[in-house]
Amino acid sequence: MRREMHCLSLLKFYLLVNILSTMAFTVGAQVRLITDAVDTSAGNLPCYEIQTPRATYYLEKSGAGLSSLIDRAGNDWIGFHPKEGSGSAGEYRGFPNAVHQQDGSFFHPKNKGTDPSSTQVIHKSPEKVTILATSNNKNWQCRWDFYPSHCTFTMTKMPSDYAYWVLYEGTPGGEYNDSDWYVTSAIEEKTPLTTRHEGDIPAPEWIAFGDQASERVLFLTHHQDDGHPDTFYQMNKQMTVFGFGRKGLTKYMTTVPQSFSIGFTRYTSHKQIEAHIKKLMK
Repeated sequence: MRREMHCLSLLKFYLLVNILSTMAFTVGAQVRLITDAVDTSAGNLPCYEIQTPRATYYLEKSGAGLSSLIDRAGNDWIGFHPKEGSGSAGEYRGFPNAVHQQDGSFFHPKNKGTDPSSTQVIHKSPEKVTILATSNNKNWQCRWDFYPSHCTFTMTKMPSDYAYWVLYEGTPGGEYNDSDWYVTSAIEEKTPLTTRHEGDIPAPEWIAFGDQASERVLFLTHHQDDGHPDTFYQMNKQMTVFGFGRKGLTKYMTTVPQSFSIGFTRYTSHKQIEAHIKKLMK
């Protein structure tokens, strides 16, 4: 009897191990790439659609910038649309909108002013999708790495006599509201979007945006510390304008490689957000 019970216990043990192994594989299979997608909210532009447990990203193929960033509740925290003349209500939005009238305009979802880039999937696995983008003049290049928890944009090539910035121009929680808020590595109190920010964000460089009606927070972080100004303001009460390495229309980023991550967290307190970002950056 004891021997039978022992055999039954072993059988249960091996079944449990098998289940856990299956679960581990399922958990690992978290990043899914659709290469021939379209972003219907962005005028049916051809995109890469990258699905993860925390967000769905739409990387517009010609401009090589994010046109939509959808949380699990279906809210778009970017809300790009290429309609000419829509300005802050559509055509200005995107991430990272990095190269603006600097030897061209690149890495912005396609609008009238965006110059084209070519894109190539160079890695695809359940753990990560990597897409390389090269400007058509061959002078600029960037890499997109999509992970289960976040996305990282890295500028990898640039001309020596130009500069760039990295922008989040979008809609916290799906639309702009004065009650939306931000915090940074140095600002612990939730600050309404009606309050402008100017000056270098200290290491670790990060900012997070929240919506009163959402349990999610969008964070952006710069992996390399610098002394460049970082600026935030709202535009026409329609979108955020936040830039790493920006003051007015002046761009300050002049070296590569430089990496910037964007993603969601359910943490809403300053201490928890910072701990989450520090863990991610390690």
